[in-house]
Amino acid sequence: MGAELKRRSRAIVLVLLLAIGLAVARTAYLGVVRGPALRRAASEEQLATEPILAPRGTITDRNGIDLAISEPAQEISADPHRVANAYDESVKLAPLLKIAAAEIDAKLSASTGFVYLDRDVPDRQAEKVEKLALPGIEFTPTLDRVYPQGPLAGQLLGLLGTEGKPLAGLEYSLNSALSGAAGTRATVRDAIGQPVAVSETKRARPGKDVTLTIDANIQQRAEEVLAAAAKAFKPADATAIVMEPATGAILAQASWPFFNPNAPGSNATAELEDRAVSFDYEPGSTFKPVTFSGALEGGIITPETVLAVPGAIQVANRLIHDDVEHGTEDLTASQILARSSNVGTIEIAEKLGEQRFSEWVKRYGFGSPTGVDEAGEEPGLTLRLSEYSGSSIGNLPIGQGELVTPMQMATAYAAIANGGILRPPHVVAAVGGRAVPIPRGRRVITPRTAAEIRHMLEGVLGPEGTASQVSVPGYTLAGKTGTANKVNPETHQYSESKFVASFIGFAPAMHPRLLTAVVVDEPTAGSIYGGHVAAPAFGEIMAYALPYLSIPPG
Repeated sequence: MGAELKRRSRAIVLVLLLAIGLAVARTAYLGVVRGPALRRAASEEQLATEPILAPRGTITDRNGIDLAISEPAQEISADPHRVANAYDESVKLAPLLKIAAAEIDAKLSASTGFVYLDRDVPDRQAEKVEKLALPGIEFTPTLDRVYPQGPLAGQLLGLLGTEGKPLAGLEYSLNSALSGAAGTRATVRDAIGQPVAVSETKRARPGKDVTLTIDANIQQRAEEVLAAAAKAFKPADATAIVMEPATGAILAQASWPFFNPNAPGSNATAELEDRAVSFDYEPGSTFKPVTFSGALEGGIITPETVLAVPGAIQVANRLIHDDVEHGTEDLTASQILARSSNVGTIEIAEKLGEQRFSEWVKRYGFGSPTGVDEAGEEPGLTLRLSEYSGSSIGNLPIGQGELVTPMQMATAYAAIANGGILRPPHVVAAVGGRAVPIPRGRRVITPRTAAEIRHMLEGVLGPEGTASQVSVPGYTLAGKTGTANKVNPETHQYSESKFVASFIGFAPAMHPRLLTAVVVDEPTAGSIYGGHVAAPAFGEIMAYALPYLSIPPG
Protein backbone atom coordinates (compact mmCIF):
# COMPACT_ATOMS: atom_id res chain seq x y z
CA MET A 1 0.00 0.00 0.00
CA GLY A 2 2.81 2.37 0.90
CA ALA A 3 4.63 1.81 -2.39
CA GLU A 4 1.39 2.19 -4.35
CA LEU A 5 0.63 5.49 -2.61
CA LYS A 6 4.08 6.79 -3.39
CA ARG A 7 3.67 5.92 -7.10
CA ARG A 8 0.31 7.75 -7.25
CA SER A 9 1.76 10.78 -5.45
CA ARG A 10 4.68 10.94 -7.87
CA ALA A 11 2.26 10.69 -10.82
CA ILE A 12 0.12 13.51 -9.47
CA VAL A 13 3.18 15.70 -8.93
CA LEU A 14 4.37 14.97 -12.48
CA VAL A 15 0.96 15.90 -13.88
CA LEU A 16 0.93 19.12 -11.88
CA LEU A 17 4.48 19.96 -12.98
CA LEU A 18 3.52 19.25 -16.59
CA ALA A 19 0.43 21.49 -16.31
CA ILE A 20 2.49 24.26 -14.75
CA GLY A 21 5.09 23.88 -17.50
CA LEU A 22 2.43 24.12 -20.20
CA ALA A 23 0.92 27.19 -18.53
CA VAL A 24 4.34 28.87 -18.33
CA ALA A 25 5.05 28.00 -21.98
CA ARG A 26 1.63 29.34 -23.05
CA THR A 27 2.18 32.52 -21.10
CA ALA A 28 5.63 32.96 -22.63
CA TYR A 29 4.20 32.34 -26.12
CA LEU A 30 1.40 34.84 -25.66
CA GLY A 31 3.67 37.42 -24.07
CA VAL A 32 6.68 37.12 -26.31
CA VAL A 33 5.57 35.70 -29.64
CA ARG A 34 1.94 36.83 -29.87
CA GLY A 35 2.21 39.80 -27.54
CA PRO A 36 2.56 42.61 -30.12
CA ALA A 37 -0.35 41.31 -32.24
CA LEU A 38 -2.61 40.87 -29.23
CA ARG A 39 -1.73 44.32 -27.94
CA ARG A 40 -2.60 45.77 -31.37
CA ALA A 41 -5.92 43.90 -31.39
CA ALA A 42 -6.76 45.18 -27.93
CA SER A 43 -5.83 48.69 -28.98
CA GLU A 44 -7.96 48.47 -32.10
CA GLU A 45 -10.92 47.30 -30.03
CA GLN A 46 -10.48 50.22 -27.64
CA LEU A 47 -9.33 52.90 -30.13
CA ALA A 48 -11.34 53.58 -33.30
CA THR A 49 -10.76 56.21 -35.98
CA GLU A 50 -13.96 57.66 -37.42
CA PRO A 51 -14.55 60.21 -40.22
CA ILE A 52 -15.90 63.68 -39.50
CA LEU A 53 -18.14 64.72 -42.38
CA ALA A 54 -17.48 68.13 -43.94
CA PRO A 55 -20.62 70.29 -44.32
CA ARG A 56 -21.26 70.97 -48.01
CA GLY A 57 -21.26 74.62 -48.99
CA THR A 58 -24.56 76.49 -49.12
CA ILE A 59 -25.89 77.76 -52.47
CA THR A 60 -27.82 81.05 -52.28
CA ASP A 61 -29.39 83.42 -54.75
CA ARG A 62 -28.01 86.93 -55.26
CA ASN A 63 -30.02 88.21 -52.26
CA GLY A 64 -28.90 85.48 -49.83
CA ILE A 65 -31.98 83.25 -50.13
CA ASP A 66 -30.97 79.64 -49.47
CA LEU A 67 -31.33 77.36 -52.48
CA ALA A 68 -29.29 74.36 -51.26
CA ILE A 69 -28.12 73.64 -47.70
CA SER A 70 -26.69 70.74 -45.67
CA GLU A 71 -28.43 69.59 -42.47
CA PRO A 72 -27.40 67.00 -39.85
CA ALA A 73 -28.99 63.61 -40.48
CA GLN A 74 -28.59 59.91 -39.67
CA GLU A 75 -28.19 56.75 -41.70
CA ILE A 76 -30.30 54.08 -39.98
CA SER A 77 -29.15 50.48 -40.42
CA ALA A 78 -29.67 47.15 -38.69
CA ASP A 79 -27.90 43.94 -37.78
CA PRO A 80 -30.63 41.33 -38.39
CA HIS A 81 -28.75 38.81 -36.21
CA ARG A 82 -29.33 41.05 -33.19
CA VAL A 83 -32.98 41.86 -33.95
CA ALA A 84 -35.22 40.30 -31.33
CA ASN A 85 -38.50 40.29 -33.26
CA ALA A 86 -38.42 41.50 -36.88
CA TYR A 87 -42.19 41.86 -37.22
CA ASP A 88 -42.68 43.82 -33.99
CA GLU A 89 -39.77 46.16 -34.76
CA SER A 90 -40.93 46.76 -38.35
CA VAL A 91 -44.41 47.76 -37.11
CA LYS A 92 -42.84 50.30 -34.73
CA LEU A 93 -40.39 51.67 -37.31
CA ALA A 94 -42.76 51.97 -40.28
CA PRO A 95 -44.66 55.16 -39.23
CA LEU A 96 -41.45 56.92 -38.15
CA LEU A 97 -39.45 56.09 -41.28
CA LYS A 98 -42.51 56.36 -43.56
CA ILE A 99 -41.63 53.02 -45.12
CA ALA A 100 -44.01 50.07 -45.46
CA ALA A 101 -43.75 47.65 -42.51
CA ALA A 102 -43.48 44.70 -44.91
CA GLU A 103 -40.42 46.24 -46.56
CA ILE A 104 -38.73 46.80 -43.20
CA ASP A 105 -39.69 43.33 -42.00
CA ALA A 106 -38.04 41.78 -45.07
CA LYS A 107 -34.80 43.63 -44.33
CA LEU A 108 -34.80 42.79 -40.62
CA SER A 109 -35.36 39.13 -41.48
CA ALA A 110 -32.45 38.94 -43.91
CA SER A 111 -29.67 36.40 -43.35
CA THR A 112 -26.93 39.00 -43.22
CA GLY A 113 -25.18 41.07 -40.60
CA PHE A 114 -25.97 44.50 -42.10
CA VAL A 115 -28.83 46.18 -43.97
CA TYR A 116 -29.68 49.83 -44.63
CA LEU A 117 -33.16 50.81 -43.46
CA ASP A 118 -33.06 54.48 -44.51
CA ARG A 119 -30.49 57.10 -45.44
CA ASP A 120 -30.38 60.84 -44.78
CA VAL A 121 -33.01 60.75 -42.04
CA PRO A 122 -33.30 64.23 -40.47
CA ASP A 123 -31.96 64.36 -36.92
CA ARG A 124 -35.35 65.24 -35.44
CA GLN A 125 -36.93 62.22 -37.10
CA ALA A 126 -34.01 59.93 -36.21
CA GLU A 127 -34.27 60.92 -32.53
CA LYS A 128 -37.78 59.44 -32.41
CA VAL A 129 -36.42 56.16 -33.75
CA GLU A 130 -33.56 56.15 -31.22
CA LYS A 131 -36.04 56.57 -28.34
CA LEU A 132 -37.57 53.21 -29.27
CA ALA A 133 -34.26 51.57 -28.19
CA LEU A 134 -34.83 48.63 -30.49
CA PRO A 135 -32.16 45.90 -30.43
CA GLY A 136 -30.08 45.63 -33.59
CA ILE A 137 -30.93 49.12 -34.88
CA GLU A 138 -27.85 51.31 -35.46
CA PHE A 139 -27.26 54.98 -36.33
CA THR A 140 -24.47 56.70 -38.28
CA PRO A 141 -24.21 60.52 -38.42
CA THR A 142 -24.35 62.02 -41.92
CA LEU A 143 -25.41 65.21 -43.69
CA ASP A 144 -28.55 65.58 -45.77
CA ARG A 145 -28.66 67.93 -48.79
CA VAL A 146 -31.87 69.95 -48.65
CA TYR A 147 -33.33 72.36 -51.21
CA PRO A 148 -35.46 74.81 -49.18
CA GLN A 149 -37.26 76.25 -52.22
CA GLY A 150 -38.34 72.84 -53.51
CA PRO A 151 -38.38 72.62 -57.31
CA LEU A 152 -37.29 76.26 -57.80
CA ALA A 153 -34.39 76.19 -60.30
CA GLY A 154 -34.23 72.42 -59.77
CA GLN A 155 -32.51 71.58 -63.07
CA LEU A 156 -29.97 74.35 -62.60
CA LEU A 157 -29.07 73.26 -59.07
CA GLY A 158 -28.96 69.54 -59.87
CA LEU A 159 -28.74 66.94 -57.10
CA LEU A 160 -26.59 64.52 -55.13
CA GLY A 161 -26.81 60.74 -55.23
CA THR A 162 -26.03 58.20 -52.53
CA GLU A 163 -23.05 58.97 -50.32
CA GLY A 164 -23.12 62.58 -51.49
CA LYS A 165 -21.98 61.90 -55.05
CA PRO A 166 -22.88 64.86 -57.33
CA LEU A 167 -24.97 63.81 -60.31
CA ALA A 168 -26.02 66.92 -62.22
CA GLY A 169 -26.32 70.70 -62.35
CA LEU A 170 -24.30 73.10 -60.25
CA GLU A 171 -23.92 70.44 -57.56
CA TYR A 172 -21.81 68.59 -60.15
CA SER A 173 -19.96 71.44 -61.86
CA LEU A 174 -19.10 73.21 -58.56
CA ASN A 175 -18.42 70.06 -56.56
CA SER A 176 -14.74 70.83 -55.91
CA ALA A 177 -15.69 74.10 -54.22
CA LEU A 178 -18.85 72.86 -52.48
CA SER A 179 -17.59 69.53 -51.11
CA GLY A 180 -14.85 70.57 -48.66
CA ALA A 181 -12.69 67.86 -47.02
CA ALA A 182 -13.62 65.30 -44.33
CA GLY A 183 -11.78 65.16 -41.00
CA THR A 184 -11.14 62.34 -38.52
CA ARG A 185 -11.57 61.71 -34.80
CA ALA A 186 -10.19 59.04 -32.46
CA THR A 187 -12.61 57.38 -30.01
CA VAL A 188 -11.42 55.31 -27.02
CA ARG A 189 -13.95 52.73 -25.79
CA ASP A 190 -14.09 50.63 -22.63
CA ALA A 191 -14.46 46.86 -22.38
CA ILE A 192 -18.19 46.96 -23.16
CA GLY A 193 -17.78 49.34 -26.10
CA GLN A 194 -18.82 52.60 -24.47
CA PRO A 195 -16.83 55.71 -25.55
CA VAL A 196 -14.69 57.13 -22.73
CA ALA A 197 -12.61 59.71 -24.66
CA VAL A 198 -12.90 61.44 -28.06
CA SER A 199 -10.23 63.57 -29.73
CA GLU A 200 -10.19 65.28 -33.14
CA THR A 201 -7.16 64.11 -35.12
CA LYS A 202 -7.93 66.03 -38.33
CA ARG A 203 -10.28 68.97 -38.56
CA ALA A 204 -12.97 68.83 -41.26
CA ARG A 205 -12.83 71.64 -43.83
CA PRO A 206 -16.34 72.81 -44.74
CA GLY A 207 -17.18 73.39 -48.39
CA LYS A 208 -17.26 76.92 -49.76
CA ASP A 209 -20.56 78.77 -49.99
CA VAL A 210 -21.64 79.79 -53.48
CA THR A 211 -23.68 82.88 -54.37
CA LEU A 212 -25.52 82.80 -57.68
CA THR A 213 -26.60 85.63 -59.98
CA ILE A 214 -30.09 84.06 -59.89
CA ASP A 215 -32.83 86.15 -58.28
CA ALA A 216 -35.26 83.75 -56.58
CA ASN A 217 -38.22 86.09 -57.10
CA ILE A 218 -37.63 86.47 -60.84
CA GLN A 219 -36.97 82.72 -61.06
CA GLN A 220 -40.30 82.06 -59.33
CA ARG A 221 -42.15 84.36 -61.72
CA ALA A 222 -40.49 82.82 -64.77
CA GLU A 223 -41.53 79.35 -63.62
CA GLU A 224 -45.10 80.49 -62.96
CA VAL A 225 -45.30 81.93 -66.48
CA LEU A 226 -43.90 78.75 -68.04
CA ALA A 227 -46.41 76.65 -66.10
CA ALA A 228 -49.27 78.82 -67.37
CA ALA A 229 -47.99 78.58 -70.96
CA ALA A 230 -47.69 74.81 -70.59
CA LYS A 231 -51.28 74.60 -69.38
CA ALA A 232 -52.53 76.69 -72.31
CA PHE A 233 -50.47 75.22 -75.17
CA LYS A 234 -49.63 71.72 -73.88
CA PRO A 235 -46.03 71.55 -75.15
CA ALA A 236 -43.46 68.81 -74.66
CA ASP A 237 -41.30 71.21 -72.65
CA ALA A 238 -40.43 74.89 -72.30
CA THR A 239 -37.52 77.10 -71.26
CA ALA A 240 -37.02 80.69 -70.12
CA ILE A 241 -33.82 82.67 -69.53
CA VAL A 242 -33.66 86.14 -67.95
CA MET A 243 -30.32 87.92 -68.31
CA GLU A 244 -28.55 91.22 -67.76
CA PRO A 245 -27.22 91.88 -71.27
CA ALA A 246 -24.47 94.23 -70.09
CA THR A 247 -22.79 91.63 -67.89
CA GLY A 248 -24.16 88.25 -69.01
CA ALA A 249 -25.46 87.60 -65.47
CA ILE A 250 -28.37 85.13 -65.51
CA LEU A 251 -31.22 86.22 -63.23
CA ALA A 252 -33.49 83.26 -63.99
CA GLN A 253 -33.14 79.97 -65.81
CA ALA A 254 -36.31 77.93 -65.83
CA SER A 255 -37.24 74.62 -67.44
CA TRP A 256 -40.69 73.02 -67.57
CA PRO A 257 -41.59 70.29 -66.57
CA PHE A 258 -40.06 71.16 -63.23
CA PHE A 259 -37.71 68.97 -61.22
CA ASN A 260 -37.77 68.67 -57.42
CA PRO A 261 -34.30 67.67 -56.12
CA ASN A 262 -35.82 66.96 -52.68
CA ALA A 263 -37.70 64.02 -54.20
CA PRO A 264 -35.66 62.85 -57.20
CA GLY A 265 -37.37 59.48 -57.31
CA SER A 266 -40.73 61.10 -58.07
CA ASN A 267 -39.42 62.82 -61.21
CA ALA A 268 -38.97 61.40 -64.69
CA THR A 269 -35.33 61.27 -65.76
CA ALA A 270 -36.01 63.70 -68.63
CA GLU A 271 -37.19 66.32 -66.15
CA LEU A 272 -33.64 66.65 -64.80
CA GLU A 273 -32.42 67.99 -68.16
CA ASP A 274 -31.50 71.68 -68.08
CA ARG A 275 -32.97 72.63 -71.44
CA ALA A 276 -31.53 76.15 -71.36
CA VAL A 277 -28.11 74.72 -72.18
CA SER A 278 -28.88 71.28 -73.60
CA PHE A 279 -31.91 71.66 -75.90
CA ASP A 280 -30.77 71.70 -79.55
CA TYR A 281 -33.37 73.19 -81.88
CA GLU A 282 -33.68 75.04 -85.17
CA PRO A 283 -34.25 78.69 -84.22
CA GLY A 284 -36.38 79.82 -87.11
CA SER A 285 -36.86 83.56 -87.52
CA THR A 286 -35.09 84.51 -84.27
CA PHE A 287 -31.90 83.77 -86.26
CA LYS A 288 -32.61 86.50 -88.84
CA PRO A 289 -30.75 89.28 -86.93
CA VAL A 290 -27.52 87.37 -87.71
CA THR A 291 -28.20 87.90 -91.42
CA PHE A 292 -29.14 91.55 -90.88
CA SER A 293 -26.02 92.14 -88.76
CA GLY A 294 -23.75 91.07 -91.60
CA ALA A 295 -25.63 93.10 -94.21
CA LEU A 296 -25.74 96.25 -92.07
CA GLU A 297 -22.15 95.94 -90.93
CA GLY A 298 -20.96 95.37 -94.52
CA GLY A 299 -22.85 98.41 -95.83
CA ILE A 300 -25.01 96.21 -98.05
CA ILE A 301 -28.22 97.65 -96.59
CA THR A 302 -29.41 100.31 -94.21
CA PRO A 303 -32.62 100.05 -92.16
CA GLU A 304 -34.30 102.20 -94.84
CA THR A 305 -33.12 100.23 -97.87
CA VAL A 306 -36.13 99.28 -100.00
CA LEU A 307 -36.39 95.86 -101.63
CA ALA A 308 -39.04 94.49 -103.97
CA VAL A 309 -40.27 91.44 -102.06
CA PRO A 310 -42.42 88.85 -103.89
CA GLY A 311 -44.55 86.30 -102.10
CA ALA A 312 -42.12 83.48 -102.92
CA ILE A 313 -38.54 83.05 -104.07
CA GLN A 314 -36.81 80.24 -105.95
CA VAL A 315 -33.47 79.14 -104.45
CA ALA A 316 -31.87 76.28 -106.39
CA ASN A 317 -34.47 73.50 -106.29
CA ARG A 318 -36.55 75.05 -103.48
CA LEU A 319 -39.48 77.47 -103.68
CA ILE A 320 -39.69 79.38 -100.37
CA HIS A 321 -42.82 81.30 -99.37
CA ASP A 322 -43.62 83.93 -96.79
CA ASP A 323 -46.04 82.86 -94.08
CA VAL A 324 -48.71 85.20 -95.43
CA GLU A 325 -49.49 85.17 -99.14
CA HIS A 326 -48.91 88.50 -100.90
CA GLY A 327 -47.91 89.95 -104.23
CA THR A 328 -44.66 91.79 -104.78
CA GLU A 329 -44.29 94.56 -102.22
CA ASP A 330 -41.74 97.32 -101.72
CA LEU A 331 -40.53 96.87 -98.15
CA THR A 332 -37.73 98.51 -96.20
CA ALA A 333 -35.22 96.30 -94.43
CA SER A 334 -36.87 97.33 -91.14
CA GLN A 335 -40.28 96.20 -92.42
CA ILE A 336 -38.82 92.91 -93.64
CA LEU A 337 -37.53 92.15 -90.13
CA ALA A 338 -40.67 93.41 -88.37
CA ARG A 339 -42.94 91.28 -90.57
CA SER A 340 -40.43 88.38 -90.44
CA SER A 341 -40.45 88.04 -94.21
CA ASN A 342 -38.57 84.92 -95.25
CA VAL A 343 -38.35 86.06 -98.85
CA GLY A 344 -37.01 89.52 -97.98
CA THR A 345 -34.45 88.04 -95.60
CA ILE A 346 -33.24 85.60 -98.28
CA GLU A 347 -32.89 88.49 -100.75
CA ILE A 348 -30.65 90.27 -98.23
CA ALA A 349 -28.72 87.03 -97.57
CA GLU A 350 -28.07 86.57 -101.30
CA LYS A 351 -26.58 90.07 -101.40
CA LEU A 352 -24.43 89.17 -98.38
CA GLY A 353 -23.26 85.91 -99.96
CA GLU A 354 -22.62 82.46 -98.56
CA GLN A 355 -19.06 83.07 -97.39
CA ARG A 356 -19.79 86.24 -95.44
CA PHE A 357 -22.99 84.76 -94.01
CA SER A 358 -21.04 81.71 -92.78
CA GLU A 359 -18.46 84.02 -91.18
CA TRP A 360 -21.21 85.89 -89.31
CA VAL A 361 -22.67 82.65 -87.95
CA LYS A 362 -19.25 81.82 -86.47
CA ARG A 363 -18.73 85.40 -85.33
CA TYR A 364 -21.80 85.19 -83.13
CA GLY A 365 -20.46 81.96 -81.62
CA PHE A 366 -22.92 79.49 -83.07
CA GLY A 367 -21.59 75.97 -83.32
CA SER A 368 -19.53 76.42 -80.13
CA PRO A 369 -20.47 76.45 -76.42
CA THR A 370 -21.09 79.89 -74.94
CA GLY A 371 -18.78 79.11 -72.02
CA VAL A 372 -21.50 79.48 -69.41
CA ASP A 373 -20.33 78.20 -66.00
CA GLU A 374 -22.73 75.24 -65.93
CA ALA A 375 -22.56 71.53 -66.70
CA GLY A 376 -23.99 69.87 -69.78
CA GLU A 377 -23.85 72.69 -72.33
CA GLU A 378 -24.35 71.58 -75.93
CA PRO A 379 -22.44 73.36 -78.73
CA GLY A 380 -25.25 73.28 -81.26
CA LEU A 381 -24.54 72.43 -84.90
CA THR A 382 -23.77 74.61 -87.90
CA LEU A 383 -22.67 73.73 -91.42
CA ARG A 384 -19.18 74.43 -92.65
CA LEU A 385 -19.11 76.53 -95.80
CA SER A 386 -17.89 73.48 -97.73
CA GLU A 387 -21.06 71.66 -96.70
CA TYR A 388 -23.44 74.28 -98.15
CA SER A 389 -25.72 73.10 -100.93
CA GLY A 390 -27.24 75.24 -103.63
CA SER A 391 -30.29 75.94 -101.46
CA SER A 392 -28.45 76.58 -98.18
CA ILE A 393 -28.57 80.37 -98.64
CA GLY A 394 -32.33 79.95 -98.82
CA ASN A 395 -32.86 78.17 -95.50
CA LEU A 396 -29.91 78.93 -93.17
CA PRO A 397 -30.46 82.74 -93.03
CA ILE A 398 -34.05 82.20 -91.89
CA GLY A 399 -33.02 79.80 -89.10
CA GLN A 400 -33.62 76.39 -90.68
CA GLY A 401 -30.76 73.92 -91.02
CA GLU A 402 -28.68 74.88 -88.00
CA LEU A 403 -29.08 73.78 -84.37
CA VAL A 404 -28.75 76.20 -81.46
CA THR A 405 -29.49 76.22 -77.73
CA PRO A 406 -31.65 78.77 -75.88
CA MET A 407 -28.47 79.96 -74.08
CA GLN A 408 -26.68 80.57 -77.40
CA MET A 409 -29.61 82.62 -78.70
CA ALA A 410 -29.91 84.65 -75.49
CA THR A 411 -26.17 85.35 -75.57
CA ALA A 412 -26.27 86.52 -79.21
CA TYR A 413 -29.18 88.87 -78.51
CA ALA A 414 -27.37 90.16 -75.42
CA ALA A 415 -24.56 91.31 -77.75
CA ILE A 416 -27.08 93.28 -79.81
CA ALA A 417 -28.60 94.71 -76.63
CA ASN A 418 -25.34 95.77 -74.98
CA GLY A 419 -23.81 97.55 -77.95
CA GLY A 420 -22.00 94.74 -79.71
CA ILE A 421 -20.02 92.73 -77.11
CA LEU A 422 -20.48 88.95 -77.16
CA ARG A 423 -19.84 87.92 -73.57
CA PRO A 424 -20.04 84.43 -72.00
CA PRO A 425 -23.11 84.24 -69.75
CA HIS A 426 -22.59 83.30 -66.12
CA VAL A 427 -24.63 82.14 -63.14
CA VAL A 428 -21.99 82.11 -60.36
CA ALA A 429 -21.49 85.47 -58.62
CA ALA A 430 -19.15 84.48 -55.77
CA VAL A 431 -17.40 81.42 -54.33
CA GLY A 432 -16.30 81.37 -50.71
CA GLY A 433 -17.18 85.05 -50.36
CA ARG A 434 -14.96 86.09 -53.28
CA ALA A 435 -16.62 87.67 -56.29
CA VAL A 436 -16.12 85.86 -59.59
CA PRO A 437 -14.86 88.29 -62.28
CA ILE A 438 -17.32 89.05 -65.07
CA PRO A 439 -16.19 87.05 -68.12
CA ARG A 440 -14.37 89.05 -70.79
CA GLY A 441 -16.19 89.52 -74.06
CA ARG A 442 -15.29 90.33 -77.64
CA ARG A 443 -16.80 92.81 -80.05
CA VAL A 444 -18.89 91.27 -82.84
CA ILE A 445 -20.68 94.35 -84.19
CA THR A 446 -20.20 98.10 -83.90
CA PRO A 447 -22.30 100.12 -81.46
CA ARG A 448 -23.97 101.78 -84.46
CA THR A 449 -25.03 98.47 -86.03
CA ALA A 450 -26.26 97.21 -82.65
CA ALA A 451 -28.36 100.36 -82.23
CA GLU A 452 -29.81 99.98 -85.73
CA ILE A 453 -30.83 96.37 -85.11
CA ARG A 454 -32.36 97.26 -81.73
CA HIS A 455 -34.47 99.94 -83.40
CA MET A 456 -35.49 97.52 -86.18
CA LEU A 457 -36.51 94.92 -83.59
CA GLU A 458 -38.87 97.44 -81.98
CA GLY A 459 -41.01 97.03 -85.08
CA VAL A 460 -41.66 93.37 -84.24
CA LEU A 461 -43.81 94.59 -81.33
CA GLY A 462 -45.26 97.46 -83.35
CA PRO A 463 -48.57 97.53 -85.26
CA GLU A 464 -47.18 95.63 -88.27
CA GLY A 465 -45.03 93.23 -86.26
CA THR A 466 -45.46 89.55 -85.48
CA ALA A 467 -45.78 90.24 -81.73
CA SER A 468 -47.93 93.36 -81.89
CA GLN A 469 -50.19 92.21 -79.06
CA VAL A 470 -47.36 92.23 -76.48
CA SER A 471 -46.60 95.34 -74.45
CA VAL A 472 -45.42 96.46 -71.02
CA PRO A 473 -46.84 99.86 -70.05
CA GLY A 474 -44.15 102.53 -69.89
CA TYR A 475 -41.45 100.45 -71.60
CA THR A 476 -40.41 100.23 -75.25
CA LEU A 477 -39.75 96.59 -76.09
CA ALA A 478 -37.65 95.05 -78.83
CA GLY A 479 -37.36 91.42 -79.86
CA LYS A 480 -38.03 88.73 -82.43
CA THR A 481 -40.48 85.88 -82.85
CA GLY A 482 -39.58 82.46 -84.16
CA THR A 483 -41.66 79.52 -85.42
CA ALA A 484 -39.63 76.60 -86.74
CA ASN A 485 -40.69 73.21 -88.08
CA LYS A 486 -38.99 70.28 -86.38
CA VAL A 487 -37.40 67.49 -88.40
CA ASN A 488 -39.22 64.16 -88.26
CA PRO A 489 -36.51 61.68 -87.13
CA GLU A 490 -38.14 58.86 -89.13
CA THR A 491 -38.57 60.61 -92.48
CA HIS A 492 -35.78 63.21 -92.04
CA GLN A 493 -38.23 65.72 -93.50
CA TYR A 494 -39.72 68.77 -91.83
CA SER A 495 -42.79 67.89 -89.81
CA GLU A 496 -46.08 69.58 -90.55
CA SER A 497 -47.31 69.14 -86.96
CA LYS A 498 -44.30 69.69 -84.66
CA PHE A 499 -42.85 73.14 -84.15
CA VAL A 500 -40.69 75.18 -81.79
CA ALA A 501 -42.17 78.56 -80.86
CA SER A 502 -39.81 81.17 -79.44
CA PHE A 503 -39.33 84.83 -78.60
CA ILE A 504 -36.21 86.71 -77.52
CA GLY A 505 -36.29 90.37 -76.57
CA PHE A 506 -35.09 93.14 -74.28
CA ALA A 507 -36.06 96.47 -72.72
CA PRO A 508 -35.84 99.42 -72.67
CA ALA A 509 -35.24 99.06 -76.38
CA MET A 510 -32.54 101.70 -76.96
CA HIS A 511 -30.72 101.24 -73.64
CA PRO A 512 -31.51 97.62 -72.66
CA ARG A 513 -31.13 96.57 -69.03
CA LEU A 514 -32.95 93.24 -69.17
CA LEU A 515 -33.30 90.41 -71.70
CA THR A 516 -35.68 87.44 -71.71
CA ALA A 517 -35.74 84.41 -74.00
CA VAL A 518 -38.67 81.96 -74.09
CA VAL A 519 -38.56 78.71 -76.07
CA VAL A 520 -41.61 76.41 -76.19
CA ASP A 521 -41.08 72.97 -77.71
CA GLU A 522 -43.92 71.30 -79.61
CA PRO A 523 -47.00 73.27 -78.54
CA THR A 524 -50.04 71.15 -79.38
CA ALA A 525 -53.01 73.31 -78.38
CA GLY A 526 -54.13 76.85 -79.11
CA SER A 527 -51.34 77.92 -81.48
CA ILE A 528 -47.89 76.98 -82.74
CA TYR A 529 -46.61 80.49 -83.54
CA GLY A 530 -43.90 82.26 -81.57
CA GLY A 531 -45.91 85.46 -81.57
CA HIS A 532 -48.87 83.75 -79.87
CA VAL A 533 -47.12 81.18 -77.66
CA ALA A 534 -43.75 82.56 -76.53
CA ALA A 535 -44.09 86.34 -76.96
CA PRO A 536 -46.88 86.74 -74.35
CA ALA A 537 -44.79 84.74 -71.86
CA PHE A 538 -41.88 87.10 -72.55
CA GLY A 539 -44.19 90.04 -71.87
CA GLU A 540 -45.44 88.63 -68.57
CA ILE A 541 -41.93 87.95 -67.27
CA MET A 542 -40.72 91.41 -68.29
CA ALA A 543 -43.82 93.10 -66.82
CA TYR A 544 -42.81 91.68 -63.44
CA ALA A 545 -39.02 91.92 -63.63
CA LEU A 546 -38.59 95.48 -64.99
CA PRO A 547 -40.32 97.30 -62.12
CA TYR A 548 -39.10 94.74 -59.58
CA LEU A 549 -35.52 95.64 -60.51
CA SER A 550 -36.38 99.36 -60.42
CA ILE A 551 -35.45 99.75 -64.08
CA PRO A 552 -36.79 103.16 -65.18
CA PRO A 553 -39.40 103.19 -67.97
CA GLY A 554 -38.11 104.08 -71.38
